[in-house]
Amino acid sequence: MSLTEVTTWNVVKKQYRYKLKSFGGVFTSLIAIQVISILFSLQGTGSRGGSSGNFDYRVTYFDGNLLLGFMMGWAFIISTIITTKAYRYDDFSFVATRKTSNLANILFLFSASAFGAITVFLASHLLHVIVVNLSNPKTILGDSLTFLQLVTGFGASILYLFLFTSVGYFVGMLVQFKKPFVFILPAVVIGTLVLDGTVNSSPEILPAIGTFFGLETSFLLFVIKALVVSFLFFTAAIFLSNRLEVRA
Repeated sequence: MSLTEVTTWNVVKKQYRYKLKSFGGVFTSLIAIQVISILFSLQGTGSRGGSSGNFDYRVTYFDGNLLLGFMMGWAFIISTIITTKAYRYDDFSFVATRKTSNLANILFLFSASAFGAITVFLASHLLHVIVVNLSNPKTILGDSLTFLQLVTGFGASILYLFLFTSVGYFVGMLVQFKKPFVFILPAVVIGTLVLDGTVNSSPEILPAIGTFFGLETSFLLFVIKALVVSFLFFTAAIFLSNRLEVRA
């Protein structure tokens, strides 16, 4: 009989630290994605122009929206990858259960979301520096943000990425549970897009999902929405993981 009492939280912490060290490729890919997103953002996210007599002007907008969009895709992909057998079987290096494994994965995905949000913030400033030095604009106008706006913006970025990791984690577990879903899910998404554009004069389903989060003016309500939806996806993923086959 062991004199050392092993608690669930101790096992989760060990697995979490192990994942941070062994999943280094996740953060390497993040840097690569950020470089690509900066290159795509060099043309700006929007522009307008006009003229009056001999005076012509053109205004180009640069922001971190495209950078965050690339990070959302990255968050979805990495969360599906860690549900594969190769990653799940790594947890057998510990005396662990599926509960501790899932909790460690969620902690890791939240940490990855926070790191991704930091890189989005830094990359957006790097983008501005690159644009200024390459294009040499005549006039530069920028928004001055308060400390509270910076904090809420950073928090929103983390929650957006964490939300996408929850969706990816659920999709990954669903595919591991039944392999045909690897074909069914893309077909459903594409079919939804086609029907949405065919039946309605303008797409409504996906924009409605986007406005549910993106047009929320209250940061507190946005936090509640993001956390509740993330919790539901992670709960569904954990339920599916408990029904996967046990390694012999």
